[in-house]
Amino acid sequence: MKPPPFDYHAPRTVGEALEALADAGPDGKVLAGGQSLIPLLNMRLVAPGRLIDINGVDELDTLSVDWKGVRVGALARHAAVERSAAAAEAQPLLRQALRLVAHPVIRNRGTVVGSLVHADPAAELPAVLALLGGTVRLARHGGPDRDVPAAEFFVGPLESALRPGELAVSAFFPALPPGSGTAFCETARRHGDYALAGVAALVTLDDDLRITTAKAACVGVGPVPVVVDVSAECARRPAASADWPAVARAVRDRVEPEDDIHATAHYRRHLTGVLAERALRLAARQASHG
Repeated sequence: MKPPPFDYHAPRTVGEALEALADAGPDGKVLAGGQSLIPLLNMRLVAPGRLIDINGVDELDTLSVDWKGVRVGALARHAAVERSAAAAEAQPLLRQALRLVAHPVIRNRGTVVGSLVHADPAAELPAVLALLGGTVRLARHGGPDRDVPAAEFFVGPLESALRPGELAVSAFFPALPPGSGTAFCETARRHGDYALAGVAALVTLDDDLRITTAKAACVGVGPVPVVVDVSAECARRPAASADWPAVARAVRDRVEPEDDIHATAHYRRHLTGVLAERALRLAARQASHG
């Protein structure tokens, strides 16, 4: 398999990359990790006229952590973020999710921001960003940057709010609130495959270990990550005596998967309920201990 012909650009600065994207317009495509783009090119499912390779833009290879959260630059690899102790301390859900992304060889090359822009509804990182209420920063030549909330960034399957001429330069994942715990559970046919279904969970407790917030983000069961707030179902109950099966049923009943060649909609919905209970229990346990 060979890609269709294209013009190749290798900018060395963000400014050069933005100029190249502005010139290319809708005909331009950005190459970062390439773990999704290269297969699409080789199968001729995409045919950009210009390919802008940003791997030489060192200023995009950043990872910064402070009390607000974790900001990941466009060239930060999955493996680098996964290994970062500071990032895991500020937002443990990042490491929990990244350990489930494909295989180590993919994580060594693939980028966090690239996965978000690819916007695959079966991928882990879009669910993480959606659950945490993170943002993606987009830049364009001659214009101001804009920070797009996760709720607006994922538009549909493999479709984000990125406009022609724009470059996703970073993503921001808010820090874990005090008294909170997270977990990510999924099921795939083989380790490293896209999940048949998956659930990321966030649970926050008050000083009396009563549940104040419980949320789940589901993957593989909709055109975009499905975030379900089940805080009302928990009714500020103690985490140790919460009716997690009932809470998980509320998550399950709010997803609308479709049949495909891998699983029926009924099976995916059932699996979502099982994983939701498991993830919410684990997140509550982590919150209780932390």
